[in-house]
Amino acid sequence: METLASLAAGFAVALTVQNLLLALLGCFLGTVMGALPGLGPSNGVAILIPLAFTLGLPATPALILLTSVYYGAMYGGRISSILLNIPGDEPAMMTTLDGFPMAQKGQVGEALAISGIASFVGAFFATWGLVFLAPQLVRVALLFGPAEYFALFVLAFAMLGGIASRSQSKAALAAALGLLISTVGVDGQTGVPRFTFGEVHFYDGIDFLVAIVGLFALSEVLIFLEKHGDDTAAAARPPKHGRVTPPLWMLARTAGSMTRSTLLGFVAGVLPGAGASLGSFLAYSFEKRVKDKDGTFGKGDARGVAAPEAGNNAAAGGALVPMLALGVPGSGTTAVLLAMLLALNITPGPLLFQNNPDVVWGLIAALFIGNVMLLLMNIPLVGLFVRVLQIPPRYLMPAVAMVSFVGIYGISGSSFDLLVMTAFGVAGWALRKLDVPLVPIILGILLGDQMEKNLRRAMTISNGDAAALYDSWLSAGLWTLAIVGFVLPLLFGRRLRARMPSRGAAPAGRK
Repeated sequence: METLASLAAGFAVALTVQNLLLALLGCFLGTVMGALPGLGPSNGVAILIPLAFTLGLPATPALILLTSVYYGAMYGGRISSILLNIPGDEPAMMTTLDGFPMAQKGQVGEALAISGIASFVGAFFATWGLVFLAPQLVRVALLFGPAEYFALFVLAFAMLGGIASRSQSKAALAAALGLLISTVGVDGQTGVPRFTFGEVHFYDGIDFLVAIVGLFALSEVLIFLEKHGDDTAAAARPPKHGRVTPPLWMLARTAGSMTRSTLLGFVAGVLPGAGASLGSFLAYSFEKRVKDKDGTFGKGDARGVAAPEAGNNAAAGGALVPMLALGVPGSGTTAVLLAMLLALNITPGPLLFQNNPDVVWGLIAALFIGNVMLLLMNIPLVGLFVRVLQIPPRYLMPAVAMVSFVGIYGISGSSFDLLVMTAFGVAGWALRKLDVPLVPIILGILLGDQMEKNLRRAMTISNGDAAALYDSWLSAGLWTLAIVGFVLPLLFGRRLRARMPSRGAAPAGRK
């Protein structure tokens, strides 16, 4: 009852005119960004962080805007997957397997409708999971000491090289780079400058917002420039979608798939570092194994559309659980949201529910509202989102660059930060060329400082005895999970990744 009372108070916060308008704006912009191939939820949230600061939004409205963008992008990724066979983002890759064949069979409207309803089911029930699971996880987190937090951070990094990543070695390299960047600045314990190279601007460290916008948003602009303005999205001609109304028999046939996939996706999302890609893959693979008796999956089966969409949207909600309750992001986009919280001087973790209940419960209530908005928006306005696919990227990318530069300068007022952001943009472009994931770098920058502080505290308390890092049952369990999470992908990850569709999968008829 206490949880439901807190949720009711959250609705009182969310149901204001400003927050409702921000949720509506975030849902619309997120759907557009999710539909555009290449942007996705991480880039969409990173691009709009400067806008939120430029508008001078308080903590709760800013988070409502950005989480609505997050959920909207998860919805929008299905549109280009079904119409063009081009995943709008990585979690939508599995939707192409049956979504595009349905479009080729003339079932465009049915595919879009089923995917929209499955997205709603996955996100809606995952938000209920967040309501009930996060407070319980907070109670466990209150048992955490410095050693347990250090083990938890190790678990988050160990899971980064899992199934969702192509190479564990590259994920480990990226995490090491992020941890290295987090050490730049004056050491809080000794007062000694580290890796500042005599530059006073580095004494306060590198602002994680500058790094995030550079790595995600500017690198996307540079990737576009490298392709010499290839207007793939504009050249693609999506088929006519007709009337977006799913027949009742199709809803009944896919109801079980949505239910099972929601559960699988939510569990995958709660795992630190796993993300929506794993949730989508597990949901599709499970449904194919259980229900594909006639070999119809991959040939335009509606269950093959419903399963990954429910799975990846449920994982998006599940990824918020460890971020809010433990301060450890469950996906790349929640890592960006974590940076937003820290920039607003709000520390996620066990005390968040006690110190800032209006923020966390207002955010959760806004997620329910945003899900309803997205369902109502994605069915009648799908024609508008389809037309967005024909906007040439040469018009979109300059807008992305402008928002990035103006927003970061508005936050810090420092031209030096613009140079640092540009450097991160170039670095992000180079790393993406080398297929090095960017999320572990962001996670290293965000968690590196706290990881170092908790390690030092644990060592100080134990007078330098390293056994203190694993002598409690909780820390020992976390270390065990970290080892298992790192070793299992080495044994089985390559086989599972080989069954996932390629990230660069081109639509039929394209090279």
